[in-house]
Amino acid sequence: MEPQRSPLLEVKGNIELKRPLVKAPSRLPLPGSRFKRGLDQMEDALEPEKKRTRGLGTATKFATSYPRAPALTTVPQAQGQTAAPKVPKKTAPRCSTAVATVLKNQKPGPAVPAKKPGTAAPPKPGGKKPSKRPAWDLKGQLCDLNAELKCYRERTQTLDQENQQLQDQLREAQQQAMALGAERRTLDGELARVRAQAEQGQQELGHLHARVLELEAWLGTQEGLVQELQKEQLELQEERRVLVIQLEEQERRLQVSEAALSDSQAEVTSLRQEAAAQAALLAERGERLHGLEMDRRRLHNQLQELKGNIRVFCRVRPVLPGEPTPPPGFLLFPSGPGVPSDPPTHLSLFRSDERRGTLSGMPAAPTRHDFSFDRVFPPGSGQDEVFEEIAMLVQSALDGYPVCIFAYGQTGSGKTFTMEGGPGGDPQVEGLIPRALRHLFSVAGDLSSQGWTYSFVASYVEIYNETVRDLLATGTRKGQGGDCEIRRAGPGSEELVVTNARYVPVSCEKEVEALLHLARQNRAVARTAQNERSSRSHSVFQLQISGEHTGRGLQCGAPLNLVDLAGSERLDPGLALGPGERERLRETQAINSSLSTLGLVIMALSNKESHVPYRNSKLTYLLQNSLGGSAKMLMFVNISPLEENVSESLNSLRFASKVNQCVIGTAQANKK
Repeated sequence: MEPQRSPLLEVKGNIELKRPLVKAPSRLPLPGSRFKRGLDQMEDALEPEKKRTRGLGTATKFATSYPRAPALTTVPQAQGQTAAPKVPKKTAPRCSTAVATVLKNQKPGPAVPAKKPGTAAPPKPGGKKPSKRPAWDLKGQLCDLNAELKCYRERTQTLDQENQQLQDQLREAQQQAMALGAERRTLDGELARVRAQAEQGQQELGHLHARVLELEAWLGTQEGLVQELQKEQLELQEERRVLVIQLEEQERRLQVSEAALSDSQAEVTSLRQEAAAQAALLAERGERLHGLEMDRRRLHNQLQELKGNIRVFCRVRPVLPGEPTPPPGFLLFPSGPGVPSDPPTHLSLFRSDERRGTLSGMPAAPTRHDFSFDRVFPPGSGQDEVFEEIAMLVQSALDGYPVCIFAYGQTGSGKTFTMEGGPGGDPQVEGLIPRALRHLFSVAGDLSSQGWTYSFVASYVEIYNETVRDLLATGTRKGQGGDCEIRRAGPGSEELVVTNARYVPVSCEKEVEALLHLARQNRAVARTAQNERSSRSHSVFQLQISGEHTGRGLQCGAPLNLVDLAGSERLDPGLALGPGERERLRETQAINSSLSTLGLVIMALSNKESHVPYRNSKLTYLLQNSLGGSAKMLMFVNISPLEENVSESLNSLRFASKVNQCVIGTAQANKK
C-alpha cells in the first residue's frame, strides 16, 4: 500500500515544479466597507472544512488550537507528474485538511519566492495593518482570516446591540408619536370648538353692534320727534283757543247736518239694496260661467272621443342636404273623400323589387302600398302645424285626463326633432314638448281668473336596455341607472314613480328649456348604419299636472307623457359582429322587444282582455296609467322619404295601421 503523503509535501512539490501558487482572495470585506459581503458568506467559505472535520469545532477554534505547520520540504517529482493522491480523511491530520481546502480554492498566479518558516512580517507601527503574508504561509493566512472573522463577529454583535437599542428607541418614539397624535387630535377638536365659539361670539358682537347703532339712530329720531311734539304742543294750544271758538260755530252747523244726515241714511239704505242685488247677479253669472267651463270640458272631451281616444298621425320628414332625391311618385299624398282643401289623411308608397320580373324579361311594375291615418303631414309641414293638431289633446291633460303622445319610427326618421325640436333655440323648429308646456302655462293663467290654480312637476327618464336612467341627474349620478326603479307612490296608490329620479317643479318656459338641454347631454346615443347620431333608448318626459278650485272644493290631476321611442330597425342576420356591433345588437334587441310589448299592450286593451302585459317591458309598466281605458293616446309614426329606407318605412306604417285600428274605452277625468 502506498504511504500517505501530507498535503504540505504536495504544496512543496508544486513549488519545485514552478507551478504558480498565490494567495486565495479573501472573502472578507475590505477595511472601512459597509459589509459588502456578510459574515454568512465567510462562514460559507469555511463550511466544507467544517464538514471534513466532522464536528471538531468552529473554524476559529480549529485555527487557534494547533501550532504552525513545519517548514516545507523538497519532494522531487518527475516532469509532468500530477499531484499526489488525496489522503483519506481518517488518517490525514486536521491542519493538513484545512490547508488542502484553502489550496483548492486558490487560482494559479505568478510564483512567489518562498520565505523561511516562522519569519512572519512584523506589524507596522502606528496601528497599521501588518504586511501581506507570503503565499506559502497558509496557516498564518487562515489565522488572520479567523482573527478578522472574530473581529467582524464582535462588531456584528455590537451593531446588533445598537440596532436593538435603536429599535427600542423607535418603539418609544412611535408610542410618543401616537400619544402626541391623540393629543393633537384632541387639541384640534378643542381648537375647532373654540374657533366656532369665537366665530359665534364675533357674530353676536356684530349683531349687538348693529343693534346699538340702530338704537342710537332710533334715539336720535325720538329726540327729534320730542322737539317737534313740543313745537306742535305750543301750536295746538294756540289752535285750541281758535277751535273753541269754531266749536261753537260747528255746534250750530251740526244741527243743520243732522237734518241732512237723516236724508243721507235713507239714500244709503237704497244703495245697499242695489249692491246686494248686484252681488246676487254676479254670483249667478259666476255659477253660469263655471257651468259653461264644465260644459266646455265635457264637449271638448266628447270631441276628442269622436276623433278617437287612440289616434295615429303620420309625418314624413324632408330630404336633408347631402341625401339622394327620391324618384318622382315614390311617396304620394292623395286627397280624401271630402273637400280637396281638407288636411291629407292618406299616404301611398311605391316599392320596386328588382328580384321580380315579367315573362318578357322586363322589371315588374312597382308595388303600391296605401295607408290611411287620422292625419298625414307631408315633408313641408312645420312644427307649428303639427302642434296645432295636438293642442286640444294637450288641453285634455289640464282638464284631468291622462294623455300619452308617442313618436315611433326607424332611426333617423325625425322622432327626436318632432318631440324636442332642432338645435340652436330657433322658435320655428321648437318641438312638441316646449310648445305643449307653453300652451299649458298660458291656459292655466287664463283659468286663474276663474279661481283655478295649477302646479306642474316635470321628470325626464330614459329606458336603455331595460334599465331606467334619470336624464336630469347631475354630478356623479350621471348615466347611473342601477338605483332607479319603478315603484308605487304609496300603499294602495295607483300612481307610479321612479325612485331616485329628480322631480322638478316648473312654472315657466326657461325652466323647461334648461331641463331639455340637460337631458340631451345625458341621453344614450350611438352611431348606427342608418343614422350618425341615433337615440338608443326610450325617453319619457312626464309632466304631473295638479289643479285646485279652492272656492268650490274641486281638484283634478293627470299626467302628460311625451315619449320619444328609440329607433326601430330589423336585424341583419348576415352581419359580421365586432365588439361595437355586439353592443348595438343588444340595444336593438332590447328596443324591438319593448316596442313589441307596446303593440301587445295596445292590442290587449283594444280586445278588452283580462290580462294586459304591462310588466313585460319597463316602458309599458311606467306608462300603464296613461295607456288604459281612462287615457287618451296619440302616436306619431315618423318615416324617411328615402327609397333606400323603404323596408323600414313599410314596417313602421304597418305597425301604425294596426294601432290605428284599435279602439279603447271612454276616457274619464281624474277629479276629486
